[in-house]
Amino acid sequence: MHNISHPCKLITFSPIEELGEIETLFLEENFDVVSINYTDDGKEQYVCYTLNSFDTNNFKKQIKEKNLNLPPFIEEILEDKNWLTENVIKFPPYEIGEFLIYGIHETTCPKTDKLPVQVYAATAFGSEHQTTKMCLTAISELKHLITPTKILDMGTGSGILSISASKLWGPNLSIISADIDPESVDVTHSNTITNNTDSFITSILSDGYNNPLIKQTAPYDIIFANILANPLKQMAKDAYNCLSKNGYYLISGFIDNQEQDIINHHTTLGFKLIKTYQIENWRAALLQK
Repeated sequence: MHNISHPCKLITFSPIEELGEIETLFLEENFDVVSINYTDDGKEQYVCYTLNSFDTNNFKKQIKEKNLNLPPFIEEILEDKNWLTENVIKFPPYEIGEFLIYGIHETTCPKTDKLPVQVYAATAFGSEHQTTKMCLTAISELKHLITPTKILDMGTGSGILSISASKLWGPNLSIISADIDPESVDVTHSNTITNNTDSFITSILSDGYNNPLIKQTAPYDIIFANILANPLKQMAKDAYNCLSKNGYYLISGFIDNQEQDIINHHTTLGFKLIKTYQIENWRAALLQK
C-alpha cells in the first residue's frame, strides 16, 4: 500500500446541491484522493487531496476552458504526516444489509451481529457512498437467490464489495477484483489481507475487461460494477458475454436522470431487470442474463 507521508494540498469546495458527472470525473482525474462530505442540509461538499506541487492556477484555467460548473474552493497545506490515514478514511461504522462496515482507524471491531468488513479507504473513493450502500443491500438480498462460485468485481475501488461477498458466501467462492487504477488494486489487496479473505480474492489491474485473466476465468455467476454511467454502457456487452446463464449483474454509479437510459441499454443487449435501488439521486440496478 502506498503511504503518502509528505506535505500535501487540501482543496475544499463550497457545498453544492449536486455535482455533475463531468465535473466529478474532472476532480477524480486531477486529484490523488476525492472525498465527499454531506452537510446538515444534504448538500455535497467535495474535499480533494493532492501533492504540494499541484498547480492551482492551471487547475483554474482548465475549469474555465472546459466551462465546468464547480463551486468556489479554498486551499491549505497539510503538514508532513500520513494525510490519507488521518484525513480521508475516518468514516463512522455503519450497518447495512448483512454487513458492518468500519474503517481501519478503528482499534476494535464494533459490537455487531453482522458480518464485519474493515476497509482502508484511501484513494478508493466511496466506501460509505450511497452507491456502495445500495450494492451492499443488493448483495445481501442475492444471498437468498444464488450460491455463486465465481464473481467478478469490475472497478473494485477499495474491494469492499468483493470482501463482503467473500464473507457472505464463504471459502468456496473465487473472486477477481479488477480496477484500472493501480492504487485501488493495491488498496484492495491490503484490505483482503486485513479481512483474511486474500486467499479467495485476486486483485488485478485491468482497463475494463482487457486483462486476459478476466475472460479466461469466465463465466461468472455474479458481476459487480459500481462505476459510472458511460463506462457501464461501454462494458455492458463484455459483462453479458462473461456472465453464466441466469447470472446476475449488479450495476451502480449512475443518477436518476440516467437510470432509464442505462436500463434500456442493458435490456436491449438481453439483460432482464430484476430490481432497482435508490438513495437520494443515486441509482443501482440488479439485472439477470
